[in-house]
Amino acid sequence: MEVVWAVGQVGAVWMAVVLGLIVLPSALGISLGISEAYMWVLVKTLEWATIRLQKGVKKPQPQMPQTPTANGIIERDETPMEKEIARLHRADFEFSHIFYFCRKGFEAIVEDEVTQRFSSEELLSWNLLTRTNVNFHYISLRLTVVWVIGVIVRYCFLLPLRFTLAAIGITSMIVGTTAVGQLPNGSVKNYLSEVVHLTCSRILVRALSGTIHYHNKENRPQKGGICVANHTSPIDAIILTNDGCYAMVGQVHGGLMGVIQRATVKACPHVWFERSEIKDRHLVTKRLREHVADKSKLPILIFPEGTCINNTSVMMFKKGSFEIGGTIYPVAIKYDPQFGDAFWNSSKYNIVSYLLRIMTSWAIVCNVWYLPPMVRKEDEDAVQFANRVRSAIARQGGLTELPWDGGLKRAKVKDTFKEEQQKNYSKMLVRNGSIG
Repeated sequence: MEVVWAVGQVGAVWMAVVLGLIVLPSALGISLGISEAYMWVLVKTLEWATIRLQKGVKKPQPQMPQTPTANGIIERDETPMEKEIARLHRADFEFSHIFYFCRKGFEAIVEDEVTQRFSSEELLSWNLLTRTNVNFHYISLRLTVVWVIGVIVRYCFLLPLRFTLAAIGITSMIVGTTAVGQLPNGSVKNYLSEVVHLTCSRILVRALSGTIHYHNKENRPQKGGICVANHTSPIDAIILTNDGCYAMVGQVHGGLMGVIQRATVKACPHVWFERSEIKDRHLVTKRLREHVADKSKLPILIFPEGTCINNTSVMMFKKGSFEIGGTIYPVAIKYDPQFGDAFWNSSKYNIVSYLLRIMTSWAIVCNVWYLPPMVRKEDEDAVQFANRVRSAIARQGGLTELPWDGGLKRAKVKDTFKEEQQKNYSKMLVRNGSIG
């Protein structure tokens, strides 16, 4: 009995500290300076570790100067296919003309620009998280001791704390939205729904030790619009909801996610689709257009890439989001990988493993830029509009813009794309007079 009583007392003190020092300030939107102090200590520790690593690395032997290469394993020649073929062209077709494709094929095998976007971003210096640098070698006793202390802090203190905050945030979301959902539709219900979503999102951000910097808040998405953003992690939605409310769009799930979806849709007009409905493009477009047409409803939040990309690039935006009409509010999200890897490689880790990695990282630090609203031009189709929005997000976030479909994460290149390249090659040969 004494053991049970002691455990109960420890639990009560723990909950009182969590509620008083973290949950209540989060709900009120204020800070007691604890997060700032934690980040200051963390930055100083990582700076010290970087210096120790640099001192521990042996100085490389002097070598002959080499031609600078691009960041990667191989040096790429970015000459367009048309110029390369024209340079190799002779009066008649020669087998040497295929060398361009052979070289490009070897480059793709060694290091293509697509699959590397689905692996964790490489860091310049180790951040005392083993999983971010598998090539770490023993440097010094002091650095090893600091790493061991970091493991103890992350797994024995931060993980229980974050799990407690996440449980409080999720429970509050379910209970709060269910209660608000019982109210009649009106301004009071909408106001209380936004309060519940904002409050719970702030608690969940604290559960990730999140430090988020929002820029250009005057461009925040307005009601009746569509917010589109690059996609790195499932927590992107929480990051954005921490600063404003959105109507989510997605497929109906089961389990805990399904419970949250059924509770939140009672208080807020989220757009959830059944598995059979999500494949009906016309039905999806119709429901989204009806939502956007109602200027009293929250802006829709959409991630047009359709999958998570590793925080270095922006890949092809699906055109469906840009056929709905209305005003598009682009948002660029860029995480700082020094404190933790926010990228979710869904083909390698399930959601439980991913959340465990997130909750045992040092912190989640990111910048969010609200870009000026954009409207589709009269002479612009949906694909061109999507590319224009993607380019704006990539420029603002300092991300590489790639034309590839994020679906290549799980699927192969379509035969139609290969046939298109073959047709382009044959047209160049005919135009240059090599054939015919």
